[in-house]
Amino acid sequence: MTPADLSLTVLHAVRRAVGDGALRVDVPPVVKVERARPGGSGEYASNIALTLARAAGRSALDVAGILEERLRDAPGLRGVEITGPGFLNFSLRRDAGAELVRAVREAGAGYGSGTALAGTVVRFAEPAEPRASLVTRTVVRLLRAQGADAGFGGTERIHVRAGEYREDTLGTDAARWALLRPAPQDRPLDGPPLLVQHERNPLFRVRYAHSRVRRLLANGEQLRVTPAYETDIDAPALLGALGDHPVVLLAAARHRAPDRVARHLEATADALLAFQHTVLPLGDEKPSAAHRSRLALAEAAGTVLAGGLSVLGISAPDRI
Repeated sequence: MTPADLSLTVLHAVRRAVGDGALRVDVPPVVKVERARPGGSGEYASNIALTLARAAGRSALDVAGILEERLRDAPGLRGVEITGPGFLNFSLRRDAGAELVRAVREAGAGYGSGTALAGTVVRFAEPAEPRASLVTRTVVRLLRAQGADAGFGGTERIHVRAGEYREDTLGTDAARWALLRPAPQDRPLDGPPLLVQHERNPLFRVRYAHSRVRRLLANGEQLRVTPAYETDIDAPALLGALGDHPVVLLAAARHRAPDRVARHLEATADALLAFQHTVLPLGDEKPSAAHRSRLALAEAAGTVLAGGLSVLGISAPDRI
């Protein structure tokens, strides 16, 4: 179950509660689900009960209890717990990794796209400043990927500080990263360090992580290890990063913030690079279901990295 799936599951529980008269509220268009904070319960959490409490004329704990009853047997959920003043905390089934990898494989580069913003119309004025134009066009792609009707011709503007768009000296990929990685109100990154192939260069790490996945798949083929998620893999950082990808894309669209995508790609790349050494058999070790599952997880990570870079207009080379 992905965060997007979980959000829809909770939304359906709200609709059921309203439909059977347990809650008297307007059904929200979307339910926000986020990673549980350190020390919290389960993998994900939602404050939907606190959001609906006032309109329902009930305490958040009462609302949470009503929703919890309708979530107990939801597919993909191992458990639902109410914490604090009324937060819903969710534990996913142990086969959630298989569902996640399957979702990425089926969606391909479109993993994370959706219809959450369907019916939303956004029109931007065409910016004259190069960085503002790049940011705006990237935001339009993000909005459209979430179902919004986005384009140019209106008055909404994205304000960014002027900066040199030095594609002629940096190349397209480094120039785009330099302008999109900082928040729009911050200064562009210094360009020359982005051309250095070193782990201190975040753009290099992201693109290198993708190339490592391609190499793992090629090496796996030579060893007759094919990607297939057959057994649970203990890789919480990487699974969490892949699961969060749809949430990050939606948040980046809503907040007009492509930098969120770039930061998430860095986190995904770091998790993949820490995980890569366990993927294929070493020495005389025989291929097993664990190796096939790890390779499938790595393949999914490569898909997410390539898709995220594509959203930013940056290439994902097979070799670096």
